[in-house]
Amino acid sequence: MPRLPLNTLPAFRVVARLGNLRAAAQELHLTHSAVSQQIKLLEDQLGFELFDRRGRRIVLNAAGAALLRHVEPALDRLDEGLRAAVATAKGEAQRIRLTLLPSFAQRWLLPRMSRWRERHPEINLEIHATQQMVDLVREGYHVALRQGSGPWRGLQAVQLIDSPLIALGSPAAARRLQGRGTDALAEEPLLGQASWWERWFALGGSRVAVNPVATFNDAGLMLQAVEQDMGIGLAREVLAADALRQGQLVRLSPWALPDNSVYAFWCVFPPELEDWPPLLAFRAWLQEELALSLQGLGDVAAHSELLL
Repeated sequence: MPRLPLNTLPAFRVVARLGNLRAAAQELHLTHSAVSQQIKLLEDQLGFELFDRRGRRIVLNAAGAALLRHVEPALDRLDEGLRAAVATAKGEAQRIRLTLLPSFAQRWLLPRMSRWRERHPEINLEIHATQQMVDLVREGYHVALRQGSGPWRGLQAVQLIDSPLIALGSPAAARRLQGRGTDALAEEPLLGQASWWERWFALGGSRVAVNPVATFNDAGLMLQAVEQDMGIGLAREVLAADALRQGQLVRLSPWALPDNSVYAFWCVFPPELEDWPPLLAFRAWLQEELALSLQGLGDVAAHSELLL
């Protein structure tokens, strides 16, 4: 296995991106000759060429493209580490790049951001809300909050919370259903996945053919629809915690689909960041806030009656 001359990799990355030695030299603030020598040193050390020369153009070949795919994320991590070190030395704020589902961002994280800022004013959060699963290393993210069963290859995952699916309605729906029994929900407009509702009704021994009036690709949107009394929804308890406490939503039944029958919430990150102080602080804060959410749900349950 040939040794990789690490000092040549920054030049390799820039040349691969620009496809021109002179332009790469200008960006790197080096001479054209110096950049050419670094590429030659890298290829000589490896024992094979990484670029095809086409006149003034220099284009990655298959071997070069394979090397870049693995080298570029590592260089990005080194750049991020250097920026963090400089920021720490200067007493400046550090940054955590976070990706998560829009529903978790909207319904749980954003209402708690002021408490994060009070606790850690020196650590900024860059929040990327998306339905798509992001490649953390390739895209340069430090951490993801995901729903799933795991594991995720090459990443470390810590389960955050058990959060079952519960039946929720608006206060108006709760008044309408008062005293009618759980089966009365089948007569209401139902929102969400039919398979989840059918499994939910089966908890009480009822076989109900469910035809929801609307389905959603985002739980936050569904909860907004429930709050506006468009129908009855099944949602993860933690996402509804604030609305339950504030009286915008009402839990309609003690039945709950357990977390092992749906997807749990996880904190996912590259293993090399496990002991990174900003991420340690964020993970500890997450656990503390989720514990407060569970406590709040317990308080709501202790001071209210389930209606059905």
